[in-house]
Amino acid sequence: MSTSTEPDQSISLKLFVVLSKAYKTVMDRAVKDMKRHGFSSSEFTILEVLYHKGRIPLQQIGEKILVTSGSITYNIDKLENRGLMKRVPCAEDRRVTFAEITKAGTELLDGIFPKHMAYVDSIMSGLSAEEKKQAIDLLKKLGKKAELV
Repeated sequence: MSTSTEPDQSISLKLFVVLSKAYKTVMDRAVKDMKRHGFSSSEFTILEVLYHKGRIPLQQIGEKILVTSGSITYNIDKLENRGLMKRVPCAEDRRVTFAEITKAGTELLDGIFPKHMAYVDSIMSGLSAEEKKQAIDLLKKLGKKAELV
């Protein structure tokens, strides 16, 4: 015997599978491009956040790019050793340390980021600009509701 919620559950499961497969495909392509530029996805994303947002507390980086604090520390160490970013102590609060992109990091991203952005645009070319806006709105709505479950 079927219940009235079965069709809703079935379509929800189908959406979950399609969304998961689409995410994996898009991320695989984007990560491949990041690696082509000599970075792991975490390294590239950390640099990109600093490039666009400027100096931010180390503790906030994980929230912005959705990776664990241990991974953040490891990747920040690697980027700092390459001279692409630096740690800057907060003058007002000794518990806070900022991450800041260096001049070398900025110059590198000036050359890399426009190419990466164009590549991401090509990955997303299956949707029109209007469909992308709709997808953004729908996925935000989905994510906000999922947080409440």
